[in-house]
Amino acid sequence: MGVVRSSGKGWKTAATGPAILIVILLQVLWLGVGWPQEPTPPQVDEEIAKQEKIYRSQGADIPGGYITNRGLSNYLELLPAGFCDALGTLGSSDRWLDIGAGAGQAILDYYTPENEAAPGKRCSGAGGKVRAVAISIEDRQTDGWQQRAASLGDDRLRYLTGKRLRDYAPVELEKFQIITDVFGGFSYTEDLSQFVDKVLSLLEVGGGFYTLVQSVHLEDGKDKPTTWYLTELADATGRDQKVCSWLKKTTCVKVTCESKGNWNAPSELINIRKICSDVSVPRMKLLKYEAGNPPGRRFQLEQ
Repeated sequence: MGVVRSSGKGWKTAATGPAILIVILLQVLWLGVGWPQEPTPPQVDEEIAKQEKIYRSQGADIPGGYITNRGLSNYLELLPAGFCDALGTLGSSDRWLDIGAGAGQAILDYYTPENEAAPGKRCSGAGGKVRAVAISIEDRQTDGWQQRAASLGDDRLRYLTGKRLRDYAPVELEKFQIITDVFGGFSYTEDLSQFVDKVLSLLEVGGGFYTLVQSVHLEDGKDKPTTWYLTELADATGRDQKVCSWLKKTTCVKVTCESKGNWNAPSELINIRKICSDVSVPRMKLLKYEAGNPPGRRFQLEQ
């Protein structure tokens, strides 16, 4: 993800006295805003450290199942129906954020000229191509990405890397009409409520978030009895809760889910449309986290 790193050059004077105090106060105020940090269970820190190694893996060290080059055709198979049509209604002034984009191949496929593209839906309408931002914890840019971005100019494509979604200030990302996540943060985060809240804060009213999560209790109840659940949710009393039922408790959104009980891993394809600005996500606390692709997680609704 094309993060711009400051080299420190060009700064001629050092802040002193009152200036230092102002900087410290601003940092304190910034840290005090947002979601409170839950203390993690002792064993979780070790598992998160293992997960970090997966994120940073390269070449032959990348574990099986950790895919970083999904293309647009994969997105059309894995995201809810309507994603391609929604993207096609947008124009050149609109913006698309892809979270956990890996090499950004889906965006590259979207930007492939029609005469070079493989047969099939291109998800582009008459209004021109949207401006697209790819986010990845690890820098997996290819020469193809860099060449395409350079040829387009005008900041049409951005690739941001080096930190998680929650660590970006609002001014770094601004707002988007469409946000996607295909086995990205929604499937991997250790703070599910904070992640959803951050996504919705970046979404324009009327915009849509398209994602999925596998190995969960399905909304339609048709998951197999032998399912090994990777992401589990519980209500405040400890009873199992479905991920879509929890999401539907969020204010100012409309949530639709497509249950895929016939897939190898029962999966929920999720579309969240933001319908007003006063969003409030029900708070979940982390109970369990086991590193993997994706990790095993259990959350419980706070009282």
